[in-house]
Amino acid sequence: MGTWFDDLEARLNQQLEAFLQANPAQQTRLEQQEAQERQEQLGRTRLQLQQQAQQQRQALLELAGEIRQWQQRSTKARQAGAADLASRAEAHVAQLMLQGRQRWQELAELGARFARVEAELEQLGSNRTSTGRDLESEWAAFEAEQELERLRRRQQG
Repeated sequence: MGTWFDDLEARLNQQLEAFLQANPAQQTRLEQQEAQERQEQLGRTRLQLQQQAQQQRQALLELAGEIRQWQQRSTKARQAGAADLASRAEAHVAQLMLQGRQRWQELAELGARFARVEAELEQLGSNRTSTGRDLESEWAAFEAEQELERLRRRQQG
């Protein structure tokens, strides 16, 4: 049992379908407009993902610095005979390393989402011309991918 709103929506959809069947040029125009809107939305998503990835990379670099600092502190404490302090510092390093692995996973997930957006954009077959702004965003994506690959190699090594 539908509500009057559901009935109205169904009727309007039927009328739209009938109109589009009778006017194929309008159907094509509507499809083009929908594709363009989807492409614009994907472009915004792409930029957001790039920004998030940049923030994650920065956070990982800061975390790596903090890990090095605490590893040095642990070594210094151990060399000075402060075994308890060194053990606590090592435990802190282990916690930071766990955070690093979690952030690395989040960055990998962002990379996967970015790849899906890129694939969908490519599938839409954008026929845009390369402007300065497009080149800038493509270069930023290239650099983001390069940095992600560098961090992956460093994490594995």
